[in-house]
Amino acid sequence: MVHNNVLPDDLSNQKAFFIDMDGVINKGNHLIPGAAEFVEKLKAGNYKFLFITNNSYFTPEELRDRLADLGIVVEPEHFYTSAMATARFLKYQRKSFSAYVIGGKGLKKELEAVGVTLTNNKPDYVIVGETEEYDYGKIIEATFLIEEGAKFIATNPDITGPTPRGPVPACGALVAPIEKVTGVKAYFLGKPNPAMMYWARKRLKVHTMNSFMIGDRMDTDIVGGLEAGMTCCLVLSGVTTLEIMNKYPYQPDYIFNSIADIDPDNIISRWDMKKG
Repeated sequence: MVHNNVLPDDLSNQKAFFIDMDGVINKGNHLIPGAAEFVEKLKAGNYKFLFITNNSYFTPEELRDRLADLGIVVEPEHFYTSAMATARFLKYQRKSFSAYVIGGKGLKKELEAVGVTLTNNKPDYVIVGETEEYDYGKIIEATFLIEEGAKFIATNPDITGPTPRGPVPACGALVAPIEKVTGVKAYFLGKPNPAMMYWARKRLKVHTMNSFMIGDRMDTDIVGGLEAGMTCCLVLSGVTTLEIMNKYPYQPDYIFNSIADIDPDNIISRWDMKKG
């Protein structure tokens, strides 16, 4: 029974922060000024938080090590990837399934953790994520399997990903030739799909009303957070400028120059703003 409009998943009234990485915490191999101090404020205030990334290639342990190299020390459980969202979604859909996977170890590890069988023998799904092992043979195999009835899943729709040398093809670019040949559109589980926000929030056992999404992209972080009911904070330290932001039909709840300007103790949710 529900009392006083409290939903069954209202497991915590504590603020929780969901933080994009590139463009918010770092730019390539450089930490954005104030990012480390913000994370220390979260730790000091005992706030729940996750770094939420569309990159499906790295494991949480690898992401921990990469962030530690930049000067921020957190545990692997503070990371939530599109690979994790994909695995969680599929486990929610089916008790057991098989998949032909084109992706890195981060994706394969998460799928194996929920019991997926990796195979090209009549798989239930073709699943694509970021990978360094992508060739014409894999494209052909994925195409045949989808035409033979496999469902098409991909970790995230990003066309490019950042590297120190410049942008490189990301998952959205890898699925494009398979989509064009088969005529089947992939179902993407990463941002901006609010399903990723939902599963990340469930991981922290917090309610939407107390959840803050911090990101630098209007078309992934902000729209995904808004559609999931989170309070959204756009930072201008990444790809989005005020001019770009104003072109979108939806807008963030807050705009900050960088994460250094966010005070986790005093920021209030959109729901509390409405009460005021």
